[in-house]
Amino acid sequence: MSPELISILVLVVVFVIATTRSVNMGALAFAAAFAVGELVADLDADGIFAGFPGDLFVVLVGVTYLFAIARANGTTDWLVHASIRLVRGRVALIPWVMFAITGALTAIGAVSPAAVAIVAPIALSFAARYGISPLLMGAMVVHGAQGGGFSPISIYGTIVNGIVEREHLPGNEVFLFLASLIVNLVIAGVMFVLFGGLKLWAQGAVPLDEAAGAGGAPDKRDTPDDGTGAAPSSGAVTSSGTGPATAVATRTEAPDTTRLTPARIATLTALVALVVAVLAFDLDAGLTSITLAVILSAAWPEDSRKAVGQIAWSTVLLICGVLTYVGVLEEIGTIKWAGEGVGGIGVPLLAAVLLCYIGAIVSAFASSVGIMGALIPLAVPFLAQDEIGAVGMVAALAVSATVVDVSPFSTNGALVLAAAPDVDRERFFRQLMIYGGIVVAVVPAVVWLVLVVPGFG
Repeated sequence: MSPELISILVLVVVFVIATTRSVNMGALAFAAAFAVGELVADLDADGIFAGFPGDLFVVLVGVTYLFAIARANGTTDWLVHASIRLVRGRVALIPWVMFAITGALTAIGAVSPAAVAIVAPIALSFAARYGISPLLMGAMVVHGAQGGGFSPISIYGTIVNGIVEREHLPGNEVFLFLASLIVNLVIAGVMFVLFGGLKLWAQGAVPLDEAAGAGGAPDKRDTPDDGTGAAPSSGAVTSSGTGPATAVATRTEAPDTTRLTPARIATLTALVALVVAVLAFDLDAGLTSITLAVILSAAWPEDSRKAVGQIAWSTVLLICGVLTYVGVLEEIGTIKWAGEGVGGIGVPLLAAVLLCYIGAIVSAFASSVGIMGALIPLAVPFLAQDEIGAVGMVAALAVSATVVDVSPFSTNGALVLAAAPDVDRERFFRQLMIYGGIVVAVVPAVVWLVLVVPGFG
């Protein structure tokens, strides 16, 4: 058996174990990099660590550190309350408010499960109180999170753009962001029409004080974080990928979300400064985030004391481990070998749609970040043939691997399932599973047709 085939089989084993045993895929990938590097490729430690993504490590730590501070001092709670007041409590707009909030949170640096963990209990509480379909509300939350997930300063966006840059592929950060946003926006619109959104217009508005009561997010400042942003609960729901997904923490004394404190004003200013620094001045997102987080921590240490512990360490471990293993694959020639194999199909567009479906199917049960970290490098030799536009292909792979997170087997889907009050849990699980299956079956083909076939990039 060739070293290239062995390394691919080991990668498959890593995905299977991560999916079935809920072991962090990054830890498995580090172990695989050590085993394959030492036993198959005869690499020393320096050769194995040559693929460690130091730049992405700083970005992941810095951005999630800053967002953890925003959670700790109540800035995210204030944003939720302000968004509800913005629509004056109109029921029909509440699902779109939840879509926008989760999109904004992931766009400014929240890990997707962290944003869903914050917004899902609020959204599903509204759904139960005002007769909104829980499937509609849950889908709006998850698609909102994925819609904002590829902004230039987001976790997904920095990861994908970093991989594109490391692999010397042509990239377009704005195209990637807009592709994900538009796809998820269209899906959310379809869901809104099919699952009773039009009937909500007749319900009028709810009192703002009542809306605020339904929207009071649990206080996460005194609860441990597992790296996904979800707080522990009494009703955990197992999930594939980075580890178990958890339900929402038992509600404690909620902080005042209606007023802007000095800490919240400073945090909002820091988030705006981060966007300006990255987009206008092309500064490094990770180093800028850490600098802003340190300034906030020094000024308000009591709010920021636990922020370091709430950094998405499981995601950091996952992406660093997967990309280190990908570095080993590159070192022994697996990437080139696999790319030539895909290109050998003879029909580039067929190979492209197969890659999109592989990403979607595996991601529905495993980690979206891990899938993107592995698939994009594997597609590099195939894209190097210049028969498929790299920008469109990368966007299609990214969207295919993330839009399926509505599956109840993924972290986001499991969080929605766990957060829904007063529902038949088994029935809701089946609804999410059927909906996730439809997304897996339809979306990769659609994004392939819209993004790949025209040859963008």
